Amino acid sequence: MATAESWHVQLVTGGLCPFGSSWIWNLLQQCVESVWEYWSIVIGLVSIVCFLFAALPQLYVAYKNGKVDQALSLGFLLCWFGGDCTNFIGCYLTNQLPIQVVSAIFYVNMDIIMISQFAYYKLRNNNLKGSGRLKGFCIAWVLLFITLSIILPSQLLLQNLKRRRETEISENTLGITEMSGFICGYVSSVFYLGSRFPQLYKNFQRKSTVGTSYLLFALAMLGNFTYGLSLLLKLPVIRQYKSEYVIHHLPWLIGSFGVLVLDFFMTAQFIMYRKHKTTDASLLALEVEPLLVSEED
Repeated sequence: MATAESWHVQLVTGGLCPFGSSWIWNLLQQCVESVWEYWSIVIGLVSIVCFLFAALPQLYVAYKNGKVDQALSLGFLLCWFGGDCTNFIGCYLTNQLPIQVVSAIFYVNMDIIMISQFAYYKLRNNNLKGSGRLKGFCIAWVLLFITLSIILPSQLLLQNLKRRRETEISENTLGITEMSGFICGYVSSVFYLGSRFPQLYKNFQRKSTVGTSYLLFALAMLGNFTYGLSLLLKLPVIRQYKSEYVIHHLPWLIGSFGVLVLDFFMTAQFIMYRKHKTTDASLLALEVEPLLVSEED
């Protein structure tokens, strides 16, 4: 005999997932019944939050010093943007969960804001005319994409739900879309991996990380680690299916853990160049001190 709680769960999930978590079903339309799957979802949501807020510290640092064009590599920004775009295309073509598509849109939106800020300070620091009009254009550009990031996800959610209810996809079409999404996943991982090398080289050239927020890379590291961990937590119990699962998710595993390794090199640069800066400041103080003493004498 079913209890009142079980009837409530079946009512909430429409009877499609009677023994799963109701809040995950309502949010993601995904039936989660095991502990490992539950924690995979929770850790995946933590990853999404990290990526959504990763750009905010860098935007603030750039606004504060106005030298983002000297600190960040344009190749880094464009490769990151390319990775997020192909990630969005892959999610959309393979008919992923709505929250994945919505998150991908927000990632692209944050990239556009960072690139717009980079372009604005690049032109302003070069003392080009019309900086007032340029500022107004950049603000309008950012507001436009913020508006689109609010409207577009809601439209995609409605379209996705409608498509799931009213259409049936043939096996041939499904295979093509899955292959396209799989290719986009590999392209996305190449973009993500390639994005770090221009920034590492720029830091090496300058022997400095001034103007770059470490929180940008720290949150990206946490996001990539939790994203990869959320995938690994869903490994099948049967050994036969483990290799198939890893191959199916290989592009995203490469993209997450590969970038994580490169961000450790980025962390080393922040530590090394901070010590270098401190040493230079100490040497400067030692050189100035005798001059001040001699002047007093």
